[in-house]
Amino acid sequence: MQDGILIGEGVVLDARPASFATRALGALLDVLVTVAVLIVLVVIFTGTSFAFDTQWSGALGIVMIVTALVVLPVTVETLTRGRSLGKLAAGIRIVRDDGGPVRFRHAFIRALVGVGELWLTVGSVALIASLSNAKGKRLGDMLAGTYAIRVRGGRGWTVPLHMPPELAGWARTADMRRLPDGLALAARQLLDRASRLAPASRAQLVGQLAAQVEAYVAPGPPPGTPAEAFLHAVLHERRDRELALAQREQERAHRQAAVLHRLPYAVPDPRS
Repeated sequence: MQDGILIGEGVVLDARPASFATRALGALLDVLVTVAVLIVLVVIFTGTSFAFDTQWSGALGIVMIVTALVVLPVTVETLTRGRSLGKLAAGIRIVRDDGGPVRFRHAFIRALVGVGELWLTVGSVALIASLSNAKGKRLGDMLAGTYAIRVRGGRGWTVPLHMPPELAGWARTADMRRLPDGLALAARQLLDRASRLAPASRAQLVGQLAAQVEAYVAPGPPPGTPAEAFLHAVLHERRDRELALAQREQERAHRQAAVLHRLPYAVPDPRS
């Protein structure tokens, strides 16, 4: 069974870490892009340097370095969910240890630590850390809880999940703990390819996975429930609950954004 994670973009993420050569290629391309950005910033601000004295010129240089080494990579990794230009070309992505997409906090830690382990030490610290780690993590990845994985295009699932009508009521009220990513993926892949398996192998594999999944569900399914129907019900309900949670989080973020944009103490907006 293939090990991977299917994300919302219809892309299968290989759960195994990317090879050292692939990571090195992506890092080299990112370095070239960063150097190019620095050169562009220097060219842009050199023409206006006459307006600044020595003190301001030094501050301007620090701002350009911080922008190129921290602000730019953090922004790109956050917006692309772990895919900078170099990683895109190398076919890799930075994800959390649980396979989820990186967020601002992870990108910021990676970029901040990267200033020391990549630039100040010419990559030597990152090289040693990557070669000594089973997942090829550099220090920034260890602190942020991330690592690089390979990415390839995927068609998604051929067999859609469905909720057996007889299990709908039970699934709505059942307490379902978060399934480990590997177990949830194994169950989804098995349901997708079950029709192509021999009947004996199908029954055995489905029964084994259903027994593992049942440990995360309380109460268990009604007596006599087929194992395959149970897996469909759990994965279907799990998907719906995660979607509802994501929608609530998005609505909460929108409400908070609206509150933050209001003027305090009912001060009238002079622009209105």
